[in-house]
Amino acid sequence: MSTNLSTGVALHDVERTAGKEEHGQHDDQAQTTTATRGFRSSSWHKFLRNKDAQANNIPFKENPKWYQNLIDVGVEENGIQPVPIEGRTSTQYNQLFTVFFTCLLSLLPVPTGMLATLEFGLSLRDASLVIIFFALITCLPPAFMGIGGMETGMRQFVQARYSFGLYLVIIPLLLNAATMIGFSLMSAIAGGQTLAALNPSHVSVNVGIVITCLVAFGVSLLGFNFVHFWQRWTWIPNLVALVIAVGCGGRYLHLQTQLAAPATPTQILNLGSLVAGYFLTFGGTVGDYSIYHNPNPNPFRTGPFSARARIFSYIYLGLFLPSVPLLILGAAIGGAVPQVPAWQAAYASTGIGGVMMEMLAPAAGFGEVVLVVLALSVIGNIAISMYSISLNLEMLVPGFVRVRCVRGLRFVFILVTMAVMIPLAVQAAKEWETTLVNFLSIIGYWASCFNAVLTLELVVFRRMDYTTFDHGIWNVGRKLPLGLAAIGASVLSWALVVPGMAQSWYVGPIAKRTGDIGFEAAFVVTGLLYLPSRWLEIKIRGGL
Repeated sequence: MSTNLSTGVALHDVERTAGKEEHGQHDDQAQTTTATRGFRSSSWHKFLRNKDAQANNIPFKENPKWYQNLIDVGVEENGIQPVPIEGRTSTQYNQLFTVFFTCLLSLLPVPTGMLATLEFGLSLRDASLVIIFFALITCLPPAFMGIGGMETGMRQFVQARYSFGLYLVIIPLLLNAATMIGFSLMSAIAGGQTLAALNPSHVSVNVGIVITCLVAFGVSLLGFNFVHFWQRWTWIPNLVALVIAVGCGGRYLHLQTQLAAPATPTQILNLGSLVAGYFLTFGGTVGDYSIYHNPNPNPFRTGPFSARARIFSYIYLGLFLPSVPLLILGAAIGGAVPQVPAWQAAYASTGIGGVMMEMLAPAAGFGEVVLVVLALSVIGNIAISMYSISLNLEMLVPGFVRVRCVRGLRFVFILVTMAVMIPLAVQAAKEWETTLVNFLSIIGYWASCFNAVLTLELVVFRRMDYTTFDHGIWNVGRKLPLGLAAIGASVLSWALVVPGMAQSWYVGPIAKRTGDIGFEAAFVVTGLLYLPSRWLEIKIRGGL
Protein backbone atom coordinates (compact mmCIF):
# COMPACT_ATOMS: atom_id res chain seq x y z
CA MET A 1 0.00 0.00 0.00
CA SER A 2 2.77 2.44 0.97
CA THR A 3 4.76 1.49 -2.14
CA ASN A 4 1.86 2.28 -4.48
CA LEU A 5 1.27 5.56 -2.64
CA SER A 6 4.88 6.67 -2.93
CA THR A 7 5.13 5.79 -6.62
CA GLY A 8 1.88 7.63 -7.29
CA VAL A 9 3.29 10.75 -5.58
CA ALA A 10 6.49 10.36 -7.56
CA LEU A 11 4.52 10.25 -10.80
CA HIS A 12 2.70 13.48 -9.89
CA ASP A 13 6.01 15.19 -9.04
CA VAL A 14 7.53 14.19 -12.36
CA GLU A 15 4.47 15.28 -14.35
CA ARG A 16 4.40 18.61 -12.50
CA THR A 17 8.07 19.18 -13.38
CA ALA A 18 7.52 18.08 -16.97
CA GLY A 19 4.72 20.62 -17.35
CA LYS A 20 7.14 23.47 -16.64
CA GLU A 21 9.65 22.54 -19.34
CA GLU A 22 9.61 21.89 -23.05
CA HIS A 23 7.53 18.80 -23.92
CA GLY A 24 9.70 15.98 -25.20
CA GLN A 25 13.03 16.77 -23.47
CA HIS A 26 15.10 13.68 -22.74
CA ASP A 27 15.54 14.35 -18.99
CA ASP A 28 11.82 14.57 -18.37
CA GLN A 29 11.16 11.43 -20.41
CA ALA A 30 13.71 9.48 -18.38
CA GLN A 31 12.24 10.65 -15.07
CA THR A 32 8.70 9.85 -16.18
CA THR A 33 9.68 6.36 -17.31
CA THR A 34 11.39 5.63 -13.97
CA ALA A 35 8.55 7.00 -11.87
CA THR A 36 5.76 5.29 -13.75
CA ARG A 37 7.36 1.84 -13.85
CA GLY A 38 6.33 1.15 -10.26
CA PHE A 39 2.97 2.86 -10.69
CA ARG A 40 2.06 0.50 -13.51
CA SER A 41 3.04 -2.59 -11.54
CA SER A 42 -0.52 -3.30 -10.41
CA SER A 43 -2.61 -5.35 -12.83
CA TRP A 44 -5.33 -2.68 -13.00
CA HIS A 45 -3.01 0.05 -14.20
CA LYS A 46 -1.16 -2.36 -16.47
CA PHE A 47 -4.35 -2.75 -18.50
CA LEU A 48 -5.75 0.75 -18.15
CA ARG A 49 -2.71 3.04 -18.21
CA ASN A 50 -1.05 2.00 -21.44
CA LYS A 51 1.76 4.29 -22.49
CA ASP A 52 0.71 3.73 -26.10
CA ALA A 53 -2.40 5.80 -25.46
CA GLN A 54 -0.55 8.92 -24.35
CA ALA A 55 -0.88 11.77 -26.81
CA ASN A 56 -1.19 15.53 -26.62
CA ASN A 57 -0.39 15.46 -22.90
CA ILE A 58 -1.52 18.40 -20.82
CA PRO A 59 0.88 19.74 -18.16
CA PHE A 60 -0.12 18.48 -14.73
CA LYS A 61 -0.38 21.96 -13.26
CA GLU A 62 -3.24 22.79 -15.64
CA ASN A 63 -5.42 19.83 -14.60
CA PRO A 64 -7.76 20.16 -11.60
CA LYS A 65 -7.19 17.53 -8.94
CA TRP A 66 -10.46 15.68 -9.57
CA TYR A 67 -9.69 15.53 -13.29
CA GLN A 68 -6.14 14.28 -12.73
CA ASN A 69 -7.54 11.58 -10.44
CA LEU A 70 -9.66 10.32 -13.35
CA ILE A 71 -6.59 10.23 -15.60
CA ASP A 72 -4.60 8.38 -12.92
CA VAL A 73 -7.11 5.51 -12.74
CA GLY A 74 -6.97 5.00 -16.49
CA VAL A 75 -9.70 7.18 -18.00
CA GLU A 76 -8.57 8.11 -21.50
CA GLU A 77 -7.69 11.80 -21.77
CA ASN A 78 -7.19 12.16 -25.50
CA GLY A 79 -10.26 12.94 -27.54
CA ILE A 80 -10.22 13.82 -31.23
CA GLN A 81 -6.68 15.23 -31.37
CA PRO A 82 -4.45 13.40 -33.88
CA VAL A 83 -1.86 11.12 -32.28
CA PRO A 84 1.70 11.88 -33.46
CA ILE A 85 3.84 9.08 -34.84
CA GLU A 86 5.80 8.75 -31.58
CA GLY A 87 2.53 8.09 -29.77
CA ARG A 88 1.58 5.22 -32.08
CA THR A 89 3.58 2.42 -30.52
CA SER A 90 1.12 -0.39 -29.84
CA THR A 91 1.78 -3.59 -31.77
CA GLN A 92 -1.23 -5.49 -30.40
CA TYR A 93 -2.96 -5.52 -33.76
CA ASN A 94 -5.21 -8.38 -32.69
CA GLN A 95 -7.06 -5.81 -30.56
CA LEU A 96 -8.75 -4.76 -33.80
CA PHE A 97 -10.07 -8.31 -34.14
CA THR A 98 -11.37 -8.71 -30.60
CA VAL A 99 -12.97 -5.26 -30.36
CA PHE A 100 -15.28 -6.03 -33.29
CA PHE A 101 -15.52 -9.80 -32.76
CA THR A 102 -16.83 -9.31 -29.23
CA CYS A 103 -19.05 -6.43 -30.31
CA LEU A 104 -20.85 -8.67 -32.81
CA LEU A 105 -20.67 -11.98 -30.94
CA SER A 106 -23.85 -11.02 -29.15
CA LEU A 107 -27.62 -11.23 -29.44
CA LEU A 108 -27.88 -8.36 -31.95
CA PRO A 109 -27.18 -10.40 -35.14
CA VAL A 110 -29.75 -13.04 -34.13
CA PRO A 111 -32.93 -10.93 -34.35
CA THR A 112 -31.43 -9.24 -37.41
CA GLY A 113 -31.08 -12.61 -39.12
CA MET A 114 -34.61 -13.58 -38.08
CA LEU A 115 -35.93 -10.88 -40.39
CA ALA A 116 -34.66 -12.86 -43.40
CA THR A 117 -37.24 -15.60 -42.86
CA LEU A 118 -39.92 -13.88 -40.77
CA GLU A 119 -40.07 -10.52 -42.57
CA PHE A 120 -38.69 -11.15 -46.08
CA GLY A 121 -40.11 -14.66 -46.47
CA LEU A 122 -36.91 -16.37 -47.65
CA SER A 123 -36.06 -20.01 -47.03
CA LEU A 124 -33.16 -20.77 -44.70
CA ARG A 125 -30.96 -21.87 -47.61
CA ASP A 126 -31.61 -18.75 -49.68
CA ALA A 127 -31.24 -16.47 -46.68
CA SER A 128 -27.90 -18.07 -45.79
CA LEU A 129 -26.53 -17.62 -49.30
CA VAL A 130 -27.61 -13.96 -49.44
CA ILE A 131 -26.10 -13.25 -46.02
CA ILE A 132 -22.75 -14.84 -46.92
CA PHE A 133 -22.51 -13.14 -50.32
CA PHE A 134 -23.34 -9.63 -49.19
CA ALA A 135 -21.24 -9.95 -46.02
CA LEU A 136 -18.17 -10.96 -48.05
CA ILE A 137 -18.49 -7.78 -50.12
CA THR A 138 -19.66 -5.20 -47.59
CA CYS A 139 -17.02 -6.04 -44.96
CA LEU A 140 -14.33 -4.86 -47.40
CA PRO A 141 -14.77 -1.04 -47.21
CA PRO A 142 -14.70 -0.79 -43.38
CA ALA A 143 -11.67 -3.08 -43.14
CA PHE A 144 -9.81 -0.97 -45.73
CA MET A 145 -10.76 2.30 -44.04
CA GLY A 146 -9.54 1.03 -40.67
CA ILE A 147 -5.94 1.20 -41.92
CA GLY A 148 -6.17 5.00 -41.96
CA GLY A 149 -6.45 5.26 -38.18
CA MET A 150 -3.08 3.57 -37.73
CA GLU A 151 -1.36 5.40 -40.60
CA THR A 152 -2.61 8.91 -39.75
CA GLY A 153 -3.24 8.73 -36.01
CA MET A 154 -6.62 10.36 -36.66
CA ARG A 155 -10.10 9.36 -35.64
CA GLN A 156 -12.32 8.32 -38.54
CA PHE A 157 -14.21 11.58 -38.86
CA VAL A 158 -11.07 13.66 -38.45
CA GLN A 159 -9.83 11.86 -41.56
CA ALA A 160 -13.16 12.66 -43.20
CA ARG A 161 -12.41 16.37 -42.82
CA TYR A 162 -9.78 15.96 -45.55
CA SER A 163 -12.63 15.20 -47.97
CA PHE A 164 -15.72 16.87 -46.50
CA GLY A 165 -14.02 19.91 -44.96
CA LEU A 166 -14.15 21.21 -41.40
CA TYR A 167 -17.76 22.38 -41.51
CA LEU A 168 -19.60 20.26 -44.08
CA VAL A 169 -18.31 17.10 -42.40
CA ILE A 170 -20.90 17.86 -39.71
CA ILE A 171 -23.59 16.43 -42.03
CA PRO A 172 -22.22 12.86 -42.23
CA LEU A 173 -21.05 13.28 -38.64
CA LEU A 174 -24.63 13.71 -37.44
CA LEU A 175 -25.73 10.79 -39.57
CA ASN A 176 -23.00 8.63 -38.06
CA ALA A 177 -23.93 9.66 -34.51
CA ALA A 178 -27.57 8.82 -35.27
CA THR A 179 -26.47 5.47 -36.68
CA MET A 180 -24.44 4.60 -33.59
CA ILE A 181 -27.36 5.58 -31.38
CA GLY A 182 -29.56 3.37 -33.55
CA PHE A 183 -27.26 0.37 -33.14
CA SER A 184 -27.21 1.00 -29.41
CA LEU A 185 -31.02 1.10 -29.43
CA MET A 186 -31.24 -2.25 -31.19
CA SER A 187 -28.72 -3.81 -28.82
CA ALA A 188 -30.40 -2.33 -25.75
CA ILE A 189 -33.79 -3.64 -26.87
CA ALA A 190 -32.39 -7.13 -27.47
CA GLY A 191 -30.73 -7.12 -24.05
CA GLY A 192 -33.81 -5.65 -22.37
CA GLN A 193 -36.12 -8.23 -23.92
CA THR A 194 -33.84 -11.02 -22.74
CA LEU A 195 -33.67 -9.76 -19.16
CA ALA A 196 -37.45 -9.28 -19.15
CA ALA A 197 -37.94 -12.89 -20.30
CA LEU A 198 -36.53 -14.10 -16.97
CA ASN A 199 -39.61 -12.84 -15.12
CA PRO A 200 -42.02 -10.89 -17.33
CA SER A 201 -44.41 -10.18 -14.47
CA HIS A 202 -41.76 -8.37 -12.41
CA VAL A 203 -39.17 -7.13 -14.93
CA SER A 204 -40.47 -5.24 -17.95
CA VAL A 205 -38.59 -4.76 -21.20
CA ASN A 206 -38.17 -1.09 -20.26
CA VAL A 207 -36.39 -1.98 -17.03
CA GLY A 208 -34.18 -4.43 -18.89
CA ILE A 209 -33.22 -1.69 -21.37
CA VAL A 210 -32.22 0.67 -18.54
CA ILE A 211 -30.07 -1.99 -16.84
CA THR A 212 -28.28 -2.85 -20.08
CA CYS A 213 -27.55 0.80 -20.89
CA LEU A 214 -26.19 1.57 -17.42
CA VAL A 215 -23.68 -1.30 -17.53
CA ALA A 216 -22.55 -0.28 -21.02
CA PHE A 217 -22.12 3.31 -19.82
CA GLY A 218 -19.59 2.16 -17.23
CA VAL A 219 -17.54 0.28 -19.82
CA SER A 220 -17.42 3.08 -22.39
CA LEU A 221 -16.65 5.70 -19.74
CA LEU A 222 -13.09 4.51 -19.16
CA GLY A 223 -12.02 4.91 -22.78
CA PHE A 224 -9.75 3.26 -25.32
CA ASN A 225 -7.72 0.92 -23.15
CA PHE A 226 -10.59 -0.41 -21.07
CA VAL A 227 -12.83 -0.89 -24.11
CA HIS A 228 -10.09 -3.01 -25.70
CA PHE A 229 -9.56 -4.88 -22.41
CA TRP A 230 -13.29 -5.59 -22.06
CA GLN A 231 -13.62 -6.73 -25.65
CA ARG A 232 -10.54 -8.95 -25.44
CA TRP A 233 -12.09 -11.33 -22.91
CA THR A 234 -15.88 -11.03 -22.81
CA TRP A 235 -16.36 -12.89 -26.09
CA ILE A 236 -15.63 -16.12 -24.19
CA PRO A 237 -18.76 -16.18 -21.97
CA ASN A 238 -20.79 -14.83 -24.90
CA LEU A 239 -19.71 -17.73 -27.10
CA VAL A 240 -20.29 -20.33 -24.38
CA ALA A 241 -23.79 -18.97 -23.72
CA LEU A 242 -24.72 -19.01 -27.41
CA VAL A 243 -23.46 -22.58 -27.83
CA ILE A 244 -25.46 -23.73 -24.80
CA ALA A 245 -28.61 -22.03 -26.11
CA VAL A 246 -28.26 -23.72 -29.50
CA GLY A 247 -27.45 -27.03 -27.85
CA CYS A 248 -30.58 -26.89 -25.70
CA GLY A 249 -33.05 -25.63 -28.30
CA GLY A 250 -31.46 -26.69 -31.56
CA ARG A 251 -33.63 -29.77 -31.92
CA TYR A 252 -36.44 -27.54 -33.23
CA LEU A 253 -34.40 -25.62 -35.78
CA HIS A 254 -35.09 -28.16 -38.53
CA LEU A 255 -38.81 -27.29 -38.37
CA GLN A 256 -38.57 -24.65 -41.07
CA THR A 257 -41.55 -22.99 -42.73
CA GLN A 258 -42.07 -24.52 -46.17
CA LEU A 259 -42.31 -21.96 -48.94
CA ALA A 260 -44.27 -22.58 -52.12
CA ALA A 261 -42.16 -20.38 -54.40
CA PRO A 262 -38.40 -19.83 -54.77
CA ALA A 263 -36.78 -16.57 -53.74
CA THR A 264 -37.41 -13.59 -56.00
CA PRO A 265 -34.82 -10.90 -56.94
CA THR A 266 -36.81 -8.41 -54.88
CA GLN A 267 -36.53 -10.54 -51.73
CA ILE A 268 -32.83 -11.12 -52.30
CA LEU A 269 -31.98 -7.45 -52.86
CA ASN A 270 -34.11 -6.31 -49.93
CA LEU A 271 -32.25 -8.65 -47.57
CA GLY A 272 -28.96 -7.67 -49.22
CA SER A 273 -29.67 -4.03 -48.46
CA LEU A 274 -30.28 -4.88 -44.80
CA VAL A 275 -27.01 -6.84 -44.58
CA ALA A 276 -25.15 -3.97 -46.26
CA GLY A 277 -26.54 -1.51 -43.73
CA TYR A 278 -25.36 -3.83 -40.96
CA PHE A 279 -21.71 -3.83 -42.13
CA LEU A 280 -21.06 -0.64 -44.13
CA THR A 281 -21.79 1.67 -41.21
CA PHE A 282 -18.66 0.44 -39.43
CA GLY A 283 -16.78 2.59 -41.95
CA GLY A 284 -17.62 5.58 -39.77
CA THR A 285 -15.97 4.15 -36.63
CA VAL A 286 -13.19 1.66 -37.48
CA GLY A 287 -10.44 4.29 -37.48
CA ASP A 288 -11.29 5.27 -33.90
CA TYR A 289 -9.76 2.04 -32.59
CA SER A 290 -6.43 1.90 -34.45
CA ILE A 291 -4.98 5.37 -33.80
CA TYR A 292 -2.44 4.16 -31.23
CA HIS A 293 -1.08 1.27 -33.32
CA ASN A 294 2.39 1.34 -34.82
CA PRO A 295 2.24 1.76 -38.63
CA ASN A 296 5.72 0.34 -39.16
CA PRO A 297 6.82 -2.02 -36.37
CA ASN A 298 9.25 -3.82 -38.69
CA PRO A 299 10.31 -1.90 -41.81
CA PHE A 300 11.58 -5.12 -43.40
CA ARG A 301 8.16 -6.76 -43.29
CA THR A 302 6.01 -6.24 -46.36
CA GLY A 303 3.16 -7.94 -48.18
CA PRO A 304 0.90 -10.21 -46.15
CA PHE A 305 2.89 -9.58 -42.95
CA SER A 306 2.82 -5.78 -43.05
CA ALA A 307 0.99 -3.76 -40.42
CA ARG A 308 -1.54 -2.63 -43.02
CA ALA A 309 -2.32 -6.20 -44.04
CA ARG A 310 -2.77 -7.25 -40.44
CA ILE A 311 -5.05 -4.33 -39.60
CA PHE A 312 -7.18 -5.05 -42.68
CA SER A 313 -7.37 -8.79 -41.94
CA TYR A 314 -8.18 -8.40 -38.25
CA ILE A 315 -10.98 -5.90 -38.88
CA TYR A 316 -12.43 -7.91 -41.77
CA LEU A 317 -12.44 -11.15 -39.81
CA GLY A 318 -13.65 -9.38 -36.66
CA LEU A 319 -16.72 -8.21 -38.58
CA PHE A 320 -17.36 -11.32 -40.69
CA LEU A 321 -16.68 -14.29 -38.41
CA PRO A 322 -19.13 -13.58 -35.58
CA SER A 323 -21.84 -11.95 -37.68
CA VAL A 324 -22.43 -14.44 -40.48
CA PRO A 325 -23.00 -17.56 -38.31
CA LEU A 326 -25.28 -15.61 -35.95
CA LEU A 327 -27.23 -14.00 -38.79
CA ILE A 328 -27.78 -17.48 -40.24
CA LEU A 329 -28.72 -18.80 -36.79
CA GLY A 330 -31.24 -15.98 -36.56
CA ALA A 331 -32.64 -16.94 -39.96
CA ALA A 332 -33.01 -20.54 -38.76
CA ILE A 333 -34.79 -19.42 -35.58
CA GLY A 334 -37.04 -17.10 -37.60
CA GLY A 335 -38.01 -19.95 -39.91
CA ALA A 336 -38.85 -22.19 -36.93
CA VAL A 337 -40.80 -19.67 -34.84
CA PRO A 338 -44.12 -20.14 -36.74
CA GLN A 339 -43.74 -23.93 -36.43
CA VAL A 340 -43.07 -24.05 -32.68
CA PRO A 341 -46.08 -22.69 -30.72
CA ALA A 342 -44.08 -22.03 -27.54
CA TRP A 343 -41.49 -20.02 -29.47
CA GLN A 344 -44.18 -18.10 -31.32
CA ALA A 345 -45.94 -17.10 -28.09
CA ALA A 346 -42.65 -16.14 -26.42
CA TYR A 347 -41.59 -14.05 -29.42
CA ALA A 348 -44.89 -12.19 -29.36
CA SER A 349 -44.45 -11.49 -25.65
CA THR A 350 -40.77 -10.56 -25.19
CA GLY A 351 -39.16 -10.83 -28.61
CA ILE A 352 -35.81 -12.55 -29.03
CA GLY A 353 -35.43 -12.82 -25.25
CA GLY A 354 -38.57 -14.92 -25.01
CA VAL A 355 -37.38 -17.27 -27.76
CA MET A 356 -34.00 -17.69 -26.04
CA MET A 357 -35.78 -18.43 -22.76
CA GLU A 358 -37.78 -21.18 -24.44
CA MET A 359 -34.64 -22.59 -26.08
CA LEU A 360 -32.94 -22.74 -22.67
CA ALA A 361 -35.97 -24.23 -20.89
CA PRO A 362 -34.43 -27.75 -20.71
CA ALA A 363 -31.55 -26.30 -18.65
CA ALA A 364 -33.97 -25.04 -15.95
CA GLY A 365 -32.24 -22.78 -13.39
CA PHE A 366 -28.88 -22.93 -15.15
CA GLY A 367 -30.64 -21.73 -18.29
CA GLU A 368 -31.62 -18.55 -16.50
CA VAL A 369 -27.97 -17.85 -15.70
CA VAL A 370 -27.11 -18.39 -19.34
CA LEU A 371 -29.92 -16.05 -20.32
CA VAL A 372 -28.42 -13.28 -18.18
CA VAL A 373 -25.07 -13.75 -19.93
CA LEU A 374 -26.83 -13.52 -23.31
CA ALA A 375 -28.59 -10.33 -22.22
CA LEU A 376 -25.31 -8.76 -21.17
CA SER A 377 -23.58 -9.85 -24.38
CA VAL A 378 -24.86 -6.69 -26.08
CA ILE A 379 -22.86 -4.47 -23.73
CA GLY A 380 -19.78 -4.67 -25.95
CA ASN A 381 -21.78 -3.38 -28.91
CA ILE A 382 -23.33 -0.52 -26.95
CA ALA A 383 -19.99 0.40 -25.33
CA ILE A 384 -18.06 0.94 -28.56
CA SER A 385 -21.04 2.80 -30.03
CA MET A 386 -21.12 5.16 -27.06
CA TYR A 387 -17.35 5.62 -27.30
CA SER A 388 -17.57 6.66 -30.97
CA ILE A 389 -20.63 8.84 -30.35
CA SER A 390 -18.75 10.77 -27.68
CA LEU A 391 -15.98 11.49 -30.20
CA ASN A 392 -18.53 12.60 -32.79
CA LEU A 393 -20.15 15.00 -30.33
CA GLU A 394 -16.75 16.44 -29.44
CA MET A 395 -16.19 17.21 -33.12
CA LEU A 396 -19.50 19.03 -33.29
CA VAL A 397 -18.19 21.63 -30.85
CA PRO A 398 -14.69 22.58 -32.07
CA GLY A 399 -14.23 24.95 -29.14
CA PHE A 400 -14.03 21.99 -26.78
CA VAL A 401 -10.69 21.06 -28.31
CA ARG A 402 -9.17 24.22 -26.84
CA VAL A 403 -10.70 23.75 -23.39
CA ARG A 404 -8.22 21.64 -21.48
CA CYS A 405 -10.49 19.96 -18.98
CA VAL A 406 -13.59 19.62 -21.12
CA ARG A 407 -11.86 17.91 -23.98
CA GLY A 408 -11.11 14.84 -21.86
CA LEU A 409 -14.59 14.54 -20.43
CA ARG A 410 -16.01 12.16 -22.97
CA PHE A 411 -18.22 10.76 -20.24
CA VAL A 412 -20.32 13.94 -20.36
CA PHE A 413 -21.16 13.20 -23.99
CA ILE A 414 -21.69 9.52 -23.18
CA LEU A 415 -24.09 10.48 -20.41
CA VAL A 416 -26.02 12.74 -22.80
CA THR A 417 -26.16 9.89 -25.32
CA MET A 418 -27.50 7.48 -22.73
CA ALA A 419 -30.12 9.96 -21.58
CA VAL A 420 -31.37 10.27 -25.16
CA MET A 421 -31.02 6.59 -26.00
CA ILE A 422 -33.04 5.04 -23.18
CA PRO A 423 -36.41 6.69 -23.96
CA LEU A 424 -35.87 6.12 -27.68
CA ALA A 425 -35.16 2.43 -27.08
CA VAL A 426 -38.29 2.10 -24.95
CA GLN A 427 -40.37 3.59 -27.76
CA ALA A 428 -38.68 1.58 -30.55
CA ALA A 429 -39.25 -1.68 -28.66
CA LYS A 430 -42.99 -1.31 -29.21
CA GLU A 431 -42.57 -1.97 -32.96
CA TRP A 432 -39.38 -3.99 -32.93
CA GLU A 433 -39.40 -5.65 -36.35
CA THR A 434 -40.47 -2.57 -38.33
CA THR A 435 -37.95 -0.39 -36.50
CA LEU A 436 -35.09 -2.82 -37.15
CA VAL A 437 -35.86 -3.26 -40.85
CA ASN A 438 -36.19 0.46 -41.54
CA PHE A 439 -33.12 1.38 -39.51
CA LEU A 440 -30.69 -1.14 -41.03
CA SER A 441 -31.84 -0.46 -44.58
CA ILE A 442 -31.75 3.34 -44.40
CA ILE A 443 -28.35 3.65 -42.73
CA GLY A 444 -26.81 1.64 -45.55
CA TYR A 445 -27.62 4.44 -48.00
CA TRP A 446 -25.65 7.25 -46.38
CA ALA A 447 -22.87 4.87 -45.32
CA SER A 448 -22.38 3.87 -48.96
CA CYS A 449 -21.92 7.53 -49.93
CA PHE A 450 -19.46 8.10 -47.09
CA ASN A 451 -17.42 4.97 -47.83
CA ALA A 452 -17.23 5.80 -51.54
CA VAL A 453 -15.92 9.32 -50.89
CA LEU A 454 -13.24 8.32 -48.37
CA THR A 455 -12.08 5.34 -50.43
CA LEU A 456 -11.71 7.33 -53.66
CA GLU A 457 -10.08 10.25 -51.84
CA LEU A 458 -7.37 7.97 -50.52
CA VAL A 459 -6.86 5.71 -53.54
CA VAL A 460 -7.27 8.17 -56.44
CA PHE A 461 -6.40 11.62 -55.17
CA ARG A 462 -3.94 10.87 -52.38
CA ARG A 463 -2.55 7.74 -54.08
CA MET A 464 -2.45 5.77 -50.82
CA ASP A 465 -0.04 8.34 -49.36
CA TYR A 466 -1.15 8.82 -45.76
CA THR A 467 1.44 11.54 -45.20
CA THR A 468 -0.83 13.89 -47.16
CA PHE A 469 -3.10 13.97 -44.09
CA ASP A 470 -1.21 16.89 -42.58
CA HIS A 471 -1.58 17.04 -38.79
CA GLY A 472 -0.96 20.77 -38.91
CA ILE A 473 -4.29 21.53 -40.59
CA TRP A 474 -6.66 18.98 -39.05
CA ASN A 475 -8.78 21.74 -37.47
CA VAL A 476 -7.94 24.68 -39.77
CA GLY A 477 -10.97 25.21 -41.99
CA ARG A 478 -9.32 27.44 -44.60
CA LYS A 479 -6.58 24.87 -45.28
CA LEU A 480 -8.85 21.85 -45.47
CA PRO A 481 -10.93 21.07 -48.58
CA LEU A 482 -14.17 22.98 -48.96
CA GLY A 483 -16.11 19.72 -48.94
CA LEU A 484 -18.44 20.79 -51.73
CA ALA A 485 -17.33 17.93 -53.97
CA ALA A 486 -17.94 15.31 -51.27
CA ILE A 487 -21.29 16.66 -50.11
CA GLY A 488 -22.43 17.46 -53.65
CA ALA A 489 -21.67 13.97 -54.95
CA SER A 490 -23.36 12.37 -51.92
CA VAL A 491 -26.50 14.48 -52.15
CA LEU A 492 -26.90 14.16 -55.93
CA SER A 493 -26.63 10.36 -55.70
CA TRP A 494 -29.98 10.37 -53.92
CA ALA A 495 -31.62 11.19 -57.23
CA LEU A 496 -31.17 7.48 -57.98
CA VAL A 497 -31.21 6.21 -54.39
CA VAL A 498 -34.78 7.38 -53.68
CA PRO A 499 -36.35 5.63 -56.72
CA GLY A 500 -34.36 2.51 -55.83
CA MET A 501 -35.18 2.25 -52.15
CA ALA A 502 -37.75 -0.10 -50.65
CA GLN A 503 -39.03 0.56 -47.15
CA SER A 504 -42.23 -0.29 -45.32
CA TRP A 505 -43.32 3.35 -45.69
CA TYR A 506 -42.05 3.94 -49.24
CA VAL A 507 -41.14 1.86 -52.29
CA GLY A 508 -39.55 3.67 -55.23
CA PRO A 509 -40.58 3.02 -58.83
CA ILE A 510 -37.30 1.24 -59.62
CA ALA A 511 -37.43 -0.81 -56.41
CA LYS A 512 -40.92 -2.06 -57.34
CA ARG A 513 -39.32 -3.88 -60.24
CA THR A 514 -35.91 -4.76 -58.87
CA GLY A 515 -36.05 -4.69 -55.10
CA ASP A 516 -33.99 -2.38 -52.88
CA ILE A 517 -30.90 -1.20 -54.79
CA GLY A 518 -30.41 1.94 -52.72
CA PHE A 519 -27.00 1.17 -51.22
CA GLU A 520 -25.57 0.00 -54.57
CA ALA A 521 -26.82 3.16 -56.28
CA ALA A 522 -25.45 5.35 -53.48
CA PHE A 523 -21.95 3.85 -53.70
CA VAL A 524 -21.65 3.83 -57.49
CA VAL A 525 -23.26 7.19 -58.25
CA THR A 526 -21.43 8.98 -55.44
CA GLY A 527 -18.14 7.59 -56.72
CA LEU A 528 -18.81 8.57 -60.33
CA LEU A 529 -19.77 12.11 -59.33
CA TYR A 530 -16.98 12.57 -56.80
CA LEU A 531 -14.17 11.89 -59.27
CA PRO A 532 -14.73 14.91 -61.56
CA SER A 533 -16.03 17.24 -58.85
CA ARG A 534 -13.08 16.61 -56.52
CA TRP A 535 -10.65 17.03 -59.44
CA LEU A 536 -12.24 20.40 -60.18
CA GLU A 537 -12.10 21.38 -56.49
CA ILE A 538 -8.38 20.56 -56.39
CA LYS A 539 -7.75 22.59 -59.55
CA ILE A 540 -9.53 25.63 -58.15
CA ARG A 541 -7.82 25.40 -54.75
CA GLY A 542 -4.42 24.58 -56.20
CA GLY A 543 -3.90 21.54 -53.99
CA LEU A 544 -5.49 18.82 -51.91
